[in-house]
Amino acid sequence: MTPSERLEFDFSTAVEALDHHARTTPDRVAVHYGETGQDTTYAELARTTDLIAGNLADRGLRPGAKVSVLTTQPLVATLAMFGAWKAGCLYAPINFQYTQDLLAYQLNDTDPDLLVVDVGLLPAVQAVHAALEQVPPTVVVGGEGPDTWDSLLAESTRPDVVVEWDMPANIIYTSGTTGPSKGVVQLHRWVNQYCWLGRRMLTPDDVVYNDLPMYHVGGAHFNVTRAIWSGASVSLWDRFSPHDFWRRIRGTGCTAAVLLDVMIPWLLGSEPSDDDRANPLNKVHMQPLPATHHEFAVRFGIDFVTSGFGQSEGGNPLAAVFEQLPEGEGTPPELYRGRNHAQVHALVEAFDLVLVRGDEEVPKGIMGRELPHMEVTVRDTTDDECPPGQVGELCMRPRSPGVLFHEYLAKPAATVQAWRNLWFHTGDAAFADADGIFYYVDRLGDRIRVRGENISSFHVEELLAKHESVQLAAVVSVPSAVGDEDEIVAFIEMAEGHSFDANSLRSHCESTMPKFMRPRDVIVLEQIPRTPTNKIEKYKLRKQFLEGTPS
Repeated sequence: MTPSERLEFDFSTAVEALDHHARTTPDRVAVHYGETGQDTTYAELARTTDLIAGNLADRGLRPGAKVSVLTTQPLVATLAMFGAWKAGCLYAPINFQYTQDLLAYQLNDTDPDLLVVDVGLLPAVQAVHAALEQVPPTVVVGGEGPDTWDSLLAESTRPDVVVEWDMPANIIYTSGTTGPSKGVVQLHRWVNQYCWLGRRMLTPDDVVYNDLPMYHVGGAHFNVTRAIWSGASVSLWDRFSPHDFWRRIRGTGCTAAVLLDVMIPWLLGSEPSDDDRANPLNKVHMQPLPATHHEFAVRFGIDFVTSGFGQSEGGNPLAAVFEQLPEGEGTPPELYRGRNHAQVHALVEAFDLVLVRGDEEVPKGIMGRELPHMEVTVRDTTDDECPPGQVGELCMRPRSPGVLFHEYLAKPAATVQAWRNLWFHTGDAAFADADGIFYYVDRLGDRIRVRGENISSFHVEELLAKHESVQLAAVVSVPSAVGDEDEIVAFIEMAEGHSFDANSLRSHCESTMPKFMRPRDVIVLEQIPRTPTNKIEKYKLRKQFLEGTPS
């Protein structure tokens, strides 16, 4: 079996999968929206997204058109995504926390053919109209008038578009480092490879829990798309709630979930109960793998934990499976649904995956072995392959066409630079051992990760520098006190004639940045250290801060 055949063991695209399940299991619940209790069957999901596709075509959108989606409602995003795909269009979600410069930049960069926006977020869009090169046609969710969400649900005929694996599917924005964020153009086969292992772990009896935002690949594709692709159900929630998490899991029968490392301490911090294991959740994806993964699994009865490497460009090329508890000792047998332990073992053996006992100690940063559709390596600064144990840059290339990102939108030079010497360079430091198991070490560049969000240091610095008192800004990441993610520390030089006003700068950050982008600390320096070529020496700033001598 070729790598391409392995990828398409079930369907070529998510659209093909949805059409199949709508024909064969029309009455099965495809989507449960927990905020309202609404259930949508496969037949209803297919019918609604057919209407959206037809109305997009009636508006003149043709294959290759871009549909930007700015909504806090995951059900709206799910319908818009599949509707856009059926019309041959690209799903281009926007972080709903963006305002002002960040929002204007992404709208200008994407240049959408249509914008779908919540009525509550419309003022933020209208506020940046003057900064837009072209104001896109807009459909308002919850609004009144002719251009509302209901207009996309009016009677129409699905266009005669055959969605092929090599057609563009998404534009997802990743963090920039020395420049603005880049739109990552992903083909339908990229979606396939990203959720390939995730859906192989599922059966139609599974229910996937999702509280991740739909502007992230984790929410949109690892959770929602893989559930629909598998003929399973997905339970959608607007946001994570540590207090309601287990009530939601039990109430909707969820068997699979993704937990970011910042979520796990919150859940472990609750008062232990004799009923902690009385839940159907038996598969959890944790990335990066936290030190407390086995403690969490034992307490809450999780049978399997998966981990790996995920990225908007590279997708999911590496994976490891952790069998946390013997069969029957995790999820209560009367609540267990999905693949049993023997079936998971067979899957691991078939694809030479890493299977580790949950109580076995593993080196920090384990990402597992390469999956069948990708060749993965670690390269040094000259792009020679590193020997086992030597840290270098994690690189990869496809075994099948279309499994890596197609391009950075309208940034050909950045695309070529990332693909130098016929390897895609991830910008992450890693090493591999003699058994071909890969381990994550650190970021090579200035990327920052806070609360599951990848942040561009360039954007934070640019926004700080817009304050009248700031002449120069440099931000660095420092370890968070909770989990394995980062906190942001900003160093600034004051403009001539200005003194530091913490309240004024704080107000500026609150008005221009989402909460996750705002610096935890701001430190004033007379001069930010630079190289002879005027490049900021961030390693010195980070070292000074961690040693407690920032000035």
